[in-house]
Amino acid sequence: MVFPSGEQYEIAAAGYVAVVTESGAALRVLRHHGRDLVHGFPETEMSSGGRGQLLMPWPNRIRDGRYSFGGRDLQLGLTDPSKGNASHGLARWAAWTLEEHTDTSVSLVYRVMAQTGYPWALDLHVLYDLSADGLVVTQTATNLSPGPAPYASGAHPYLAVGDSIEDLELRVPARTRLLVDDRQLPVGSEPAAGSYDFTSARRIGDAVLDEGYGDLLREDGRCTVTLTDPAGGRGVALWVDERHHWLQLFTPPAVDGVRPGVAVEPMTAPADAFNSGTDLVTLSPAGTDGDELSVSWGIHDVGTS
Repeated sequence: MVFPSGEQYEIAAAGYVAVVTESGAALRVLRHHGRDLVHGFPETEMSSGGRGQLLMPWPNRIRDGRYSFGGRDLQLGLTDPSKGNASHGLARWAAWTLEEHTDTSVSLVYRVMAQTGYPWALDLHVLYDLSADGLVVTQTATNLSPGPAPYASGAHPYLAVGDSIEDLELRVPARTRLLVDDRQLPVGSEPAAGSYDFTSARRIGDAVLDEGYGDLLREDGRCTVTLTDPAGGRGVALWVDERHHWLQLFTPPAVDGVRPGVAVEPMTAPADAFNSGTDLVTLSPAGTDGDELSVSWGIHDVGTS
């Protein structure tokens, strides 16, 4: 029997345990001393709501799946037909190949072949590494094509503290939020104010979020989001490096009256960057300087275990 998400690669260090799947090289499990830090999915099920998936060679949405690059008009498949968008890249359902698996780390690779809507070949690589500092994820893309390729990177972990998010406090150190239309595509931006301002930790309550945040505040090059339980002192933090300019925050609909996690999605570029060009990276032709981009983000326990 093959699990819906394929082979399961477990790693462990300093009380942390993670499980990464063959399908999409997704983060299915992350625990510290037995406490879940992400809301993942069972090994008997496929990922739902993008849980744990990697979003490459673009995160979020592309309007109508259409864009122009290098003088060509291109059309991607509409993977979100309800809103008419191409969503979350080309690798999240692919079977990634194991490169190396140790007790504390696992790396996987996937080659995106040139195809309709994205006529470039890329080598994608991800390294999951555990230590006493938690989990560090490094995503790398290398352009194998003779011409430049558009690229952006993202990931889709759901942070979790306990069984429900309503009484948790969320801190998102970001000064602006994207304004979007009814298809969740950017139409502008404004300061993150009022009910959208999480620069200081605040209770989630009944807030429903599907927001893109930019202008990230950093310490030592990192921007760190925290989700904490003020009653028990437990929490989880997600940090992103300086190549990540955006975060997408998403609270999923309740299941049986419970919302167990908050998606905090690191992104190097915002939604529809293939059209706007905002923070879009152009990977240089194969074998030249700039043909590779590597970015990192991580998750670790906060407070008591």
